[in-house]
Amino acid sequence: MKVGFIGIGLMGQHMVKHIINAGHDLVVYDLNKKATDEIVSMGATFADNPAQVAAMTEVIFTSLPRPQDVEEVTLGEGGILSGASKNTTHFDLSTTDPDTIRNISSLYQQKGATILDAPVSGGTVGSEKGTLCIMVGGDRSKYEKYKSVLDTMGSEIMFCGEIGSGAVCKIANNLIGMTLGVVLSEALSMGVKAGVEPMTLYKAISASTGNTAHMKSYPDTLFKGNFAPGFKLDLGAKDVGLATDLGRKLRVPMKVSNLIQQTYIDAQNKGLGEESTLAIAKLQEEISGVEIRDSTG
Repeated sequence: MKVGFIGIGLMGQHMVKHIINAGHDLVVYDLNKKATDEIVSMGATFADNPAQVAAMTEVIFTSLPRPQDVEEVTLGEGGILSGASKNTTHFDLSTTDPDTIRNISSLYQQKGATILDAPVSGGTVGSEKGTLCIMVGGDRSKYEKYKSVLDTMGSEIMFCGEIGSGAVCKIANNLIGMTLGVVLSEALSMGVKAGVEPMTLYKAISASTGNTAHMKSYPDTLFKGNFAPGFKLDLGAKDVGLATDLGRKLRVPMKVSNLIQQTYIDAQNKGLGEESTLAIAKLQEEISGVEIRDSTG
């Protein structure tokens, strides 16, 4: 199958390898051409722009940081839509708000092309292992036609409903994850300041009702002061903002979520945006006067 992929970043760099290793004919594009060097050496073709990717392939995947980037890549000069045909199918793997994806979809339909929202969850580890959860909204027949390609990238592929449904599921998921990051920071800093080692707290919580997959990486990340980005705090802040924006549009009260959003804004103002979302703990460490670091290992 002729497959296009745009956005060879922290996530995309792994997803493209799964696609090409599955035997597909891959065409790639990224603003940073060097980011595509490895996959091109594996046999992929580099396109000059998104329009060329669309002209050379039947199905396209995009993995981009922000909704604005998705709009630019799809609708901008040299964008996907300008090179698409009535048979073009596009899966947006980014976390994009439902209004944006629905607007793009309406413009695609005028040309006979199709876009589906297909945001992913599982981080860079899931991307590398091919175990992502992919939440798809849009044309079910297109989903079924190209699910085999999605299967190369994820182990949990689910159809969520009409266009925008995948985006809603992903935004809800990320809001929960970002909120847990703040709450866990408060709970762990309390425990550490009370004299208990982080790993002891971790083991106790993991065996109890407070257990959550969100802290699974903590022994190798937070507890060691490792905040190298797999998922940047700036992107986490963006996702919380997408959730609170959606809540306001729907007139859904979100008191706690608005406080969480302000916490992430505070972290950005502290210069933590390029670090992992786990760096949200640094704010709590600063105001509580302790560091959540394991000293037993």
